[in-house]
Amino acid sequence: MFPRLSRVEHEDTGASPGRATPPPGATATAADPPGGTAPGDAVSTPPLPAVARRSARAARRRAPLGVDLALLGVVGVLLIGAIAAGAGILYRTFYSPSAFVERYVSLLAEGRASEALAVPGVGVDSAQLEAAGLAPDASDALLRPAALAEISDVHVVSEVAHDDVFDVTVAYSAGGHDTTSMFKVERYGSIGVAPTWRFAHSPLAVMSLQVIGSMVFEVNGFSIDKRQVSPDGVDADPAAPVALLAFTPGVYSVAVDTAISQTPGVVVVSDAPRTTVPVAITAEPTAEFVAAVQERVEQFLSECATQQVLQPTACPFGHFVQDRIDSDPVWSIGIQPDVTVEPDGAGWRIPPTDAVAHLSVDVRSLFDGEVTRLDQDVPFVVTGKITVQPGGAVSILVGGPDTP
Repeated sequence: MFPRLSRVEHEDTGASPGRATPPPGATATAADPPGGTAPGDAVSTPPLPAVARRSARAARRRAPLGVDLALLGVVGVLLIGAIAAGAGILYRTFYSPSAFVERYVSLLAEGRASEALAVPGVGVDSAQLEAAGLAPDASDALLRPAALAEISDVHVVSEVAHDDVFDVTVAYSAGGHDTTSMFKVERYGSIGVAPTWRFAHSPLAVMSLQVIGSMVFEVNGFSIDKRQVSPDGVDADPAAPVALLAFTPGVYSVAVDTAISQTPGVVVVSDAPRTTVPVAITAEPTAEFVAAVQERVEQFLSECATQQVLQPTACPFGHFVQDRIDSDPVWSIGIQPDVTVEPDGAGWRIPPTDAVAHLSVDVRSLFDGEVTRLDQDVPFVVTGKITVQPGGAVSILVGGPDTP
């Protein structure tokens, strides 16, 4: 029988099987690699201490936090820039001197005269007008929607600061006329942090309007009577100019269009604040009016010719005979005057016009008593004065050069 082999139980000492472990206190020889590991044996990494593990996790957490903070910084800068840009746009659009002026001109363009007149710095009193060298008694008849004309294409051209006053230039089209106006604007106060503005000088101008040949005229189709806007009222001088306040900017078409007189019209652009705009128009008689006057003059002369006297009463013609007349004089109008009419103050007049009457009469000589027939053309001159009553009625007084 074979001898029985006994199993030897090896104690796990951390050494590889089949390899002797140096006794305690022995020093590793050259044959033993450092750490007691043979070539080809697997190397195990010793576990990290707890402090090192916490440091690694903290480092991993710090990296994303830094990126987040950087992104937040960029977003903050962009947000501040957007707020600043938005505030700038808001200021230019609603709270700048340019926006103030553009809003005023837009009110005029929309026909909102009363609101435009209420804009700070627009309204003026007589003292301010006089201080500016304008007519202190100027009428406000044109400061109403009915007297406004079309304004379009309104836009600001420039804004220039001069200390506390801004010069704002606006371009626009007024009744088809492209032009610009410059306004002076100053700080008026604030609403919260937003500034408010007013016109440093009123944008109103004064139209000095002289209309010859009519007491009534139209401005942009709005009818005005001189006696209503003159400080002298019903005693207004027909030939004197009337002062009318006008918006700047503004375009005004002045014309006369009545049953007896008319003008082709004059277009006036008010584009400079605090200035006087002189306008003078002379009305021409209508063809119907001249025809009516011609008919009235012919009728008057024909009535004069019915008087069988050598000197018809209140008539522009007559004849003197040295001898004695032996029959009733017979008059006729040989050539009627070709009447024209021209303005004369509040009314009209007939300028001196030639005409010819014809006289037929028997004349007895004082020397020998002989009777002869006198047929003679008698030239004369016709004049006349035409008065237009307040109600529109016309009175025509025909006479001659010597007629009072």
